[in-house]
Amino acid sequence: MTSAVPDHIVIANCGGFWGDDPTAARRQVEGGPIDYLVMDYLAEVTMAILQKQKAKKPELGYAGDFLTQLRDVLVSCMDKGVTIIANAGGVNPHACAAAVEKLAEELGVRDKVKLGVVSGDDLYSDLDDLLAAGQALTNMETGRPLSDIRDAVSSANVYIGAPAIVRALELGANVIVAGRVTDTSVAMAPMIHRFGWAGDDWDKLAAGVVAGHIIECGCQCTGGNFTDWHLVPDHRNMGYPLVEVYPNGEFVVTKHPGTGGLVSVHTVSEQLLYEMGGPAYLSPDCVARFDSIELTQEGPDRVRVSGIVGAPPPELLKVAVSYSDGYRSVGRLLLSGPDTLRKANKVAEVFWHAAGGQDLYEEASTQFIGWDASHPSLTATEPSEVLIQFGVRDRDKAKIEAHFAPMVVGIMLQALPGMTVPADQGRPRVAEVVAHWPALIARDAVKATVTVDGVTEPVSSAAAAYTDVRVPPAPLAKPTPADDAQPVAEGETVTVPLMQLCIGRSGDKGDTGNVGIRARSPEIYHWIQANITSEVVKQQFKDICYGEVERFELPNLLALNFLLHESLGGGGANSLRFDAQGKTFSQYLLSMEVTVPAALVTTAG
Repeated sequence: MTSAVPDHIVIANCGGFWGDDPTAARRQVEGGPIDYLVMDYLAEVTMAILQKQKAKKPELGYAGDFLTQLRDVLVSCMDKGVTIIANAGGVNPHACAAAVEKLAEELGVRDKVKLGVVSGDDLYSDLDDLLAAGQALTNMETGRPLSDIRDAVSSANVYIGAPAIVRALELGANVIVAGRVTDTSVAMAPMIHRFGWAGDDWDKLAAGVVAGHIIECGCQCTGGNFTDWHLVPDHRNMGYPLVEVYPNGEFVVTKHPGTGGLVSVHTVSEQLLYEMGGPAYLSPDCVARFDSIELTQEGPDRVRVSGIVGAPPPELLKVAVSYSDGYRSVGRLLLSGPDTLRKANKVAEVFWHAAGGQDLYEEASTQFIGWDASHPSLTATEPSEVLIQFGVRDRDKAKIEAHFAPMVVGIMLQALPGMTVPADQGRPRVAEVVAHWPALIARDAVKATVTVDGVTEPVSSAAAAYTDVRVPPAPLAKPTPADDAQPVAEGETVTVPLMQLCIGRSGDKGDTGNVGIRARSPEIYHWIQANITSEVVKQQFKDICYGEVERFELPNLLALNFLLHESLGGGGANSLRFDAQGKTFSQYLLSMEVTVPAALVTTAG
């Protein structure tokens, strides 16, 4: 632990997923002073892809984009004293570290780089021993034991928290490569290390989780994917997020001066609602109460976050298992007008007849992109063209290759006029479906390790105490912005899109879509609290949501969060939906027309 506690530290995020803007690292390092540069690369499907890479070539299995970004910034970071932390190690963090060493040698800074490697999250090679020891790894959504699909498993990684990264920092590492640590822990660990936060200081640890969640998706908190996109001054050279963190756990979300984007209470609120469930946000390090967060606009592009309440973590850790679940194929044809929709339906009829019929496959779909691919159309006006998307899933690869794939293009000369094949399309390929299996595991079955200077040591996954997450947390007795609502005259009513009253953000976890909406005023919050019910949301998404809709209230954020179960066609690679990740859900909910008192609309500002 460092002896002197700094006044504050600055943590810069430069990536929210594997494939994010490769120039972000350089812009963050050159844009102004920072102490830590953190990157998040991993998602559930990513782990399966990396496991396949490693199976073919043992030296692979990590995010190669990490090296591309390091090439731009490693020398500068070593000269400026900036520590780099990333979960780019995927399923092979030691191979990733070896590649970093080679790059450092090439760039002439090998003597300045002290590498830390965090591993122990990869359970793939230990699965049989874990199952034999009584760790059933039961699917959290279906209740099935992992033994049912054991032979099809392609990866298994447990989400580990910040302690191993903290230990690497204590040992002096200035470039840390990790496997499947949580998205939030890469930002949280420097706070614990530099400020000396105790392992049971739940409120401060929760602040670290919240800060990590806000910046883990890069520009999504600095104006990217923002409902009020027209208020963002410039989308060019978007500023990636910075957090200025203080020893008491308060922090400021901001970005480098002179960059594009926007940091406001609304941009930060939207990101807080992204991919969350109930107000008690679970992590391996603690439970963060999202219903305690206080946001204050303290200046242009500066939002202070405070008041965060935490609790001990859950007793079990989450495991993401990926497994092979058959095959799928998707093909597209472009069809133009006149009579676009009538012709499109006829083309679909012709195609499915040629492909053996939809009943031939375990799952089949037809979607008209530009009309109803993600949601029912918002207009009665017929489009001038649509992209017809056909898709199938089946465990029989040969069936897809013989009947479906050849006929997407194969019907071109026997169908209708005004049709063409998109330039990058041809006969669709048949791809393996990699499905997600969420499970839980006992902490004492997880053996996290940290390696620095060639010496490896274990790091315990135990916590100082645990929370029974089966018991809903008690409401917090603290004032919220919702308390400031003023009476609104009933009087005249108007019909407006919900977007005029709220902003929103949506995402996914498996087959569950998450839609969070934030009221534009305390008065509007009380209206949506009374009127935007689970039943209303279920009705809006009746064509795609087949499960229950749960609703959670966050009056501190003037927000409601909805979980739409069974709404993503299986989710991820399992899905034939055009939007398999729920990215469009919030915009579709916000397009819903509502009738409200005219005076309520005026409070939106």
